[in-house]
Amino acid sequence: MVLERSFVRRDLLKIAEKKWSEMAMKTWRKTLLGPAVFAGALFSAGTLYARQAADAPQVVNAKIETRSLNGSLADTLRGLTAQADKTEWVAYSVPQIPGDQNACCGNFNDNYNGCGTCRLEKENGIYTTNSQKESSGGTVQLEGSRQLVVLFRIEGKQVMRIREASENCTLDAGGLSFIWLSGVKPAESVALLTDFVHKATFEGHGEHEIGQGALTAIALHADPSADRAFESFVGADQPEQLRKHATFWLGASRGKFGEQLLQKMAKNDPSPEVRSQVAFGLSVSHEPEALTEMIRMAKDDESTHVRGQALFWLAHKAGQKAMGAITGAIDNDPDTEVKKKAVFALSQMPKDEGVPKLIEVAKTNRNREVRKQAMFWLGQSNDPRALEFFEQVLSR
Repeated sequence: MVLERSFVRRDLLKIAEKKWSEMAMKTWRKTLLGPAVFAGALFSAGTLYARQAADAPQVVNAKIETRSLNGSLADTLRGLTAQADKTEWVAYSVPQIPGDQNACCGNFNDNYNGCGTCRLEKENGIYTTNSQKESSGGTVQLEGSRQLVVLFRIEGKQVMRIREASENCTLDAGGLSFIWLSGVKPAESVALLTDFVHKATFEGHGEHEIGQGALTAIALHADPSADRAFESFVGADQPEQLRKHATFWLGASRGKFGEQLLQKMAKNDPSPEVRSQVAFGLSVSHEPEALTEMIRMAKDDESTHVRGQALFWLAHKAGQKAMGAITGAIDNDPDTEVKKKAVFALSQMPKDEGVPKLIEVAKTNRNREVRKQAMFWLGQSNDPRALEFFEQVLSR
């Protein structure tokens, strides 16, 4: 029993690592900031103000300058980078994908809750935000912002960071110069950001952060060129790390096109590690066909790892179709490890769905290891039905 618990915990750690460390994006974090603190931040000594362009977001604590493009967007940014004698921010806006998503300095929300203030110079990457009611003056907005702000931090005559924010966010530039570019076309923006993505390694820090910021910004562009860019990111000839990072955004933000591309990857990508991330990407898609493809992966993928990951994410979708795929794997998958992961998936289902099935597996499954796994997760459930089942077993 000790060995079994050790094995299960080790397996859980691996699954958790996949779930959280490979999400292809930074952890979503929000902290509510009271109105008094927010007002103090805006009107404290040393805060710099300037006249802003009509299409610019609210920017505070900055030396603001508005410029038109000098040639292409890429040429303009290249010129600003070469001329920058000190650290500064360069930004512009483009149309954002439809829906109620909200991007607050890298924190992507699937529900609109307002943004508040993004502190661009905060080193640890944690941003304070107001609640929706506070940031909108008590008015509840029914839809999210329709403009996306893309930001480049220039330091040492290089772009060192790329961030994004919805237009309803107040941006605190930390006292630095803030150059606002007007009249940027979405396709030009995607082309510029795509170049940063392809130059990044997506391993470690530095280029990884720049590439991830560029990838996130492209994902939130409401322009067909963003779909074409993502298609170029997930080709079999592209680095495995890039393909893995792209899968989340294909599911979360690219709609039907993203779901169809994930289906192609699920069937054709040569890497089991990438296909396991495809299962996660499908799990965050709102397209109904995504669930069907996850079920196919759980049943038919040649990799036991991929089948197990598909089962894990199916558990978070719940519903009868997901339950059928999970119990089908317990009954029919030839690999005991996949069966055990399917049992774990049952433990992640809503208790009214998962606990009765776990009891059934513990009672009737012919595989001793599978029965033990079901017993283990029943013991972790703290459910009175599980306790009643154990009492019946012990009284025999």
